[in-house]
Amino acid sequence: MRFYISAILFSAAVARAADDATPTTHAPACTATSSTGSGAFFDLRPDMAVHPDKGKSHRTGVAKDYHSKGYDYGKNFTLNICGSVVDPVSDVVGLDKDVWANVSAYYMSHGNIYSIGSQSMDLHSRGRKLVLQYTGGSPCGSKSSKSSRATGHSHAHDGAGSAPTPRLHKVEPLVKPLVKPLVKDDDKTAVRRKSTTISFLCDQNPGSAQASVSFVGTDPDECAYFFEARSVHACAHAEPHKPGSVGPGSVFGIIFLIAVLVYALGGVFYNRTDMFVILCSSCTRCLPGRRGYSQLDSGASARNRNSEAENRLIDQLDEEWDD
Repeated sequence: MRFYISAILFSAAVARAADDATPTTHAPACTATSSTGSGAFFDLRPDMAVHPDKGKSHRTGVAKDYHSKGYDYGKNFTLNICGSVVDPVSDVVGLDKDVWANVSAYYMSHGNIYSIGSQSMDLHSRGRKLVLQYTGGSPCGSKSSKSSRATGHSHAHDGAGSAPTPRLHKVEPLVKPLVKPLVKDDDKTAVRRKSTTISFLCDQNPGSAQASVSFVGTDPDECAYFFEARSVHACAHAEPHKPGSVGPGSVFGIIFLIAVLVYALGGVFYNRTDMFVILCSSCTRCLPGRRGYSQLDSGASARNRNSEAENRLIDQLDEEWDD
């Protein structure tokens, strides 16, 4: 009985250890687990464009930046997914030189480069939406220019039934100022910077080997930019098994093996007394001393029987002589 209790406690300990063996580490960069609790896993690392090394094959297969047309916005965009742009940029408006290499999305206007977000691999699952956000781009400009931009972006009509005037992008400076204003982000009046939000959609077309990015729009201040990306890697799938962890199948196998061992060994120990007696009896029968005592006993019985026969014969002879 004690063995069964110990075996049950041991099984529980092993099962708990197997559960603890699965690491609760954070998801790898550019991956996300569904926030709905379904366990769906998303991995956009194959969509990240990386400059191929010379003489080596490219792991992701994407070696060029993604491009998206602004159409009525008047500007085209260059961006990457979860990484900085492959083709390096320089002289980015409003950014120090040491952060130019982190630019993940930008557009050009009159020869100037405007960043709309720096590198981030922090992919998020918000319900059914898969979202990636870049922040820390070029300054958005003062809020006082909202009304002037709104007036310039309004749709004018020449007359009844006439087509609206296309929305025009605000006029960027032809040349950058020679001296940058001494304004820091941690000042009382923080600098508002451009940002980018990319929403990913599952592309069910198996022939789409590379993601496609489309420009959706921007806010009235032209400070936040929104894109939509379609990719086969944005489709939910099961999370791969992590090296060094114990999966559900392994946990079940361990518990099953322990149950078999408990059943087998428990039966052996439960009947250990009977088996011990049987084994001892079998062994003692094979001992030479046992056979010797048996032979002595049989010899003594034979001699006793012979003495009795002789006595009866003598008595019979004595009776005959008397007659």
